[in-house]
This record gives sequence, C-alpha cells and structure tokens, in this order.
Amino acid sequence: MVWPFRKKQAAAASGAPASTAPPIDKAKGDPGAARLRAALAQRDWVTARDFLDSVGHPDDRAFYLGVCADVEGVQDWIGDWIAAEPHSTLPMLVRGCHGVYWAWEARGGATAEHTSQSQFKGFFDRLRMAENCLDEVVDREPDDTTAWTFLVTAARGRQVGREEAMRRFAQVVARHPTHQTAHQQMLQYLCKKWFGSTEEMFDFARTAAAKAPAGSLLHELVVVAHIEHWLGLPSEEKDPYIMSPAVRAELRAAAEQSIWHPEHRRRPGWPSPYNSFALAFSFAEDYPAAAAVFDAIGDNVTEWPWYYSSGSDPAGRFATWRDIAFAQRHEQPR
Repeated sequence: MVWPFRKKQAAAASGAPASTAPPIDKAKGDPGAARLRAALAQRDWVTARDFLDSVGHPDDRAFYLGVCADVEGVQDWIGDWIAAEPHSTLPMLVRGCHGVYWAWEARGGATAEHTSQSQFKGFFDRLRMAENCLDEVVDREPDDTTAWTFLVTAARGRQVGREEAMRRFAQVVARHPTHQTAHQQMLQYLCKKWFGSTEEMFDFARTAAAKAPAGSLLHELVVVAHIEHWLGLPSEEKDPYIMSPAVRAELRAAAEQSIWHPEHRRRPGWPSPYNSFALAFSFAEDYPAAAAVFDAIGDNVTEWPWYYSSGSDPAGRFATWRDIAFAQRHEQPR
C-alpha cells in the first residue's frame, strides 16, 4: 500500500516550485557498475569477467553481483559464458544471482492473494534454478560469500526453515562478520511479513549494530527495522510511532555511528542506505537531519525504500520529501 504524505507537509513545500525528480540510476552513481551493466547488456562477458575478477572486497563483490542480477536478458546468453569457462565458478555465480532477481520479476510485486498460480510457478522454477547454481558455487568454492549471501536472499522465496536460513547467513559472517548485504537480507527474513516477528527483527538489527565498528553501515539495520515496523502499523499509528522522541533519537544515534561518523567511508552502493536514512528522518519530521542526508545524497535516488512511500513514482516522492526537508531544515523536531 502507498501511504499519502501529510497535508501540512505538502503545504510546507508548496511555497516553492517543485524540483524535478532525478532519474533512478541502476548503477547507483558508480562508474564501475555502469561499465559492468553496459558490458552485460552487450553480452560482453569477457569485459564483465575481467571487471568482477578485479573486485576483492566481499561487500563490493555483493554489490556488483547485485548489479549483474539486475540486468535484463542475462539468462538468454549466460550459458555461453558457462560453456566457455566450465572450470570457473564466476559465470555460474552470475547466473545464480541473476536467477534470484529473475524469479522475483516473475512473481511481480503484488501480494500473494493477487498473484496468479502461473506467476508463482515461474517464481519457484526460477528460484530453484538459481539455488542450484549457487549451491554448485559454494560446493566448489565454500568461501564465496556472495553465493552464500544470495542463498540468504533466496531463503525467503523458497520458504526455507529458520535453521537453514541461519545456516546460510552464518556461512557469510564466519568469513566476513560485517557483510552488509547478508545482514540486510537476514533482517528481511526476520521481518514479521516474512518468517519472523517485530521483536526478532529489532533484536537482530540492534545486536548487529552494537557489534559493528563505528562508521559501519550495519547501523542502518536499525533504521530499516523502524521503517519495516512503521509499514505494518495501522494508518492512525504511523505518525505517532515514527515521530516519537525514542524513535527519533535512535535514528539519530544510528546516523551518528554510521554515515555521520568520522570513520565512515563510502563504498560502492552507498546511496541505498543513505536513502533509507533520508526517508526515515523525513517521516519522523526531523527535517534538519533529513536535509543533511539529502545534501549528502545529491541526486543519487534509489528505488528502495521510496517505493514504500510511492510505489508508482519513488523518484518523485524522493524529490517531494527533499523539497520539504530543505524548506524546513532549520526547524527543530516538535
């Protein structure tokens, strides 16, 4: 469901011309990701391979494999790469990661009661294929944290049990304890709307943040937990919750320990967590904080989480909230 924003906020922004919504860049402002997307769109797997082989950091590899996963048509030709390099796990990894995204594309974004049986069949068939690829990768390369991470993502769609989902997550963090994407995906598994509860979700987020070093984006997990909880509340409870002093304080504390901390360094894909902070601060009407984050973001809008606010026009909603934050950046939260 798309939640309308408050009339007083619309009025606050109406005094100035609305800014133009920036385009959503699937490369998230990253030049390497843009080159990778272009290579895959042109079926140039040699260029894609050489680029991916140059990426060593686990968080960066997860981001760039996510870029691969989101390029249309990869499934039509990835078999050529696999056949050309049968001893390499990389093309199988690309196929598996892409298969996870391809599966969700088949399912669509509607709720279960509005999803057809044929959509569900395509979803599960593609997820099964993706898991088979990813399983082969970890059988051959047990230390491949990206394959394990995408298996955590697939766990929701495949409806695997808690023990198996946690096993997959444990395989990642045993090798890279602060793996950003794996934590984000495990948090989603533990959401009430999937296979967990509000209490489990917040416990996971707060525990991970407490263990994370200063400057780590794992502190964003607390922000996402508040957004997810807000999403499930009745309409009349949304504002009182997200605007409460306790929630506002926890959002600020998360920012102080991550994106505002002197030790924080931006890595590829950084706009996504920054947009989470911008949305949460905006909904909380903490406009000085929201404006500061919008300043840092620039035009690097991401589809998630703004589609929670406007499924049909996330970039437009980003621009609207940015206008409001900039117009009221000197007003302290009430």
